[in-house]
Amino acid sequence: MTASRRLADATTMRVGGEVGRWIEAGSRDEVIAAYTEIVADGGDHLLLGGGSNTVASDEPYDGTVLHITTRGIRTLPAAERPHRPAGEDAPVDDAVVLRVEAGESWDALVALAVEQGLTGIEALSGVPGSVGASPVQNIGAYGQELSSTLQGIELLDAETLEVRSVPASELRLGYRDSAIKRGVLRGVVLSVDLKLRRSPDGRSQPIAYQQLASALGVELGTRVPLEDVRASVLALRGSKGMVLSDDPDSVSAGSFFTNPIVSARFAAALPKDVPSWSTSPAPQATVLPLDADTAVPSLERPVPQVKLSAAWLIEHAGIGRGFSLPGSRAAISDKHTLALTNRGGATGEEIAELARFVQARVENQFGVHLAPEPVLVGLTL
Repeated sequence: MTASRRLADATTMRVGGEVGRWIEAGSRDEVIAAYTEIVADGGDHLLLGGGSNTVASDEPYDGTVLHITTRGIRTLPAAERPHRPAGEDAPVDDAVVLRVEAGESWDALVALAVEQGLTGIEALSGVPGSVGASPVQNIGAYGQELSSTLQGIELLDAETLEVRSVPASELRLGYRDSAIKRGVLRGVVLSVDLKLRRSPDGRSQPIAYQQLASALGVELGTRVPLEDVRASVLALRGSKGMVLSDDPDSVSAGSFFTNPIVSARFAAALPKDVPSWSTSPAPQATVLPLDADTAVPSLERPVPQVKLSAAWLIEHAGIGRGFSLPGSRAAISDKHTLALTNRGGATGEEIAELARFVQARVENQFGVHLAPEPVLVGLTL
């Protein structure tokens, strides 16, 4: 089905112009047929799910928007699991693999998992958007990342226009990054396979994030009832305007900037109180046999890297909560400096102008470039 629509009506930032052609695809067959036609036409196109990670210009978009609203969640029997590791003849007793259609709401999926006593994504409660977008961004929050549960996806390949199973290892998942986001792998995510664990006592995975542990009143590593984790995460996200609601601060795209990753040497030159986390794996010892023909591996080590708090950098560059440029209807959230919000009637360019100002202040103050997290349509920073 096609209809005339504005991107502002389908995105959580509520900006974006008229769309030349809008296709609503509520079934897998409709997605495949529409995307095949789009590729054959060769014009510009935009894949849209929940619209929570898209910020668009108010100029008309002359291409086609494919809005994916497919539904369906089912448990995969062991014999149907295409991404089962080699040698795993039988499923682990507590493992449950769910195949989730791309158009399903991510938060609704988490709610279902918690209700059914399945662990692995409980700390990702409240993340907006659709399931199909989750592997593109490798979503993560409060100590959990999609990469720890993702088994693979079904992809409608842009090159062959065939549906194929892609294991998680081929997605090259990184911090809010993937081969799909980088354009290395092109196509439409049709479904996502997640490997969760059944919790016999209804408790979560060990709590791995200090702010969440503090909110729950427990030590790191503690397991607590799944519903308590979900409630606490929703409360934390709500306090930051990061849950879609009537709160004006939720008229946003969530965190607008990713936490920058820099070399440990560069980080050492920054102020000592900037929050940071090491992202480099610990070096592994290698044992070699006493064989003259054994090749000695390279002793080179990857450059140690550190993740910095983008929110801290923004605040200490002199941009506080609620900040806006003179005459602009775009503003920093009153609750969290990582979120840019539409205060009512803002244009896409006003959002971009504020983002550019934030980037410039942080770069001038600390020499760190902040990269945007949302997909920008017709806008540049």
